[in-house]
Amino acid sequence: MMLRGFTTVTFFTDDMEAAKAWYTEVFELEPYFNRDNAYIEWRVGDYQHEFGLLDTRYAPHPPGKGAIIYWAVDDVEAAYERLLRLGAQPYAEPIERGPGFVTASVIDPFGNVLGVMFNQHYLDVCAVSGSTA
Repeated sequence: MMLRGFTTVTFFTDDMEAAKAWYTEVFELEPYFNRDNAYIEWRVGDYQHEFGLLDTRYAPHPPGKGAIIYWAVDDVEAAYERLLRLGAQPYAEPIERGPGFVTASVIDPFGNVLGVMFNQHYLDVCAVSGSTA
């Protein structure tokens, strides 16, 4: 089996309406899929990665601590500050991890960790694929 890249990231929430409103504002995009407000999904970014929200009542097991998924951004500081203005709490302030790699993360209003990253590799992949980055 070969891993080919991430497809869908799912976060859990007890408040689907508030989470839907918050992520719609964060993404500046309406969800493309909504199954009875139990599962809502957006396609976001250059490669249309899928981000879903699942009502915790339908979780196959109690949600755990999960993982940090980093989303590529052009300006980590600006993205981090915007997320804080939208109601997120600081988790890890912007920090350079190495040449061409800067990360930061927040806790969204629903307890999930959301990461943002400037990643030179991502830009290189976009350039090779002909995507605008």
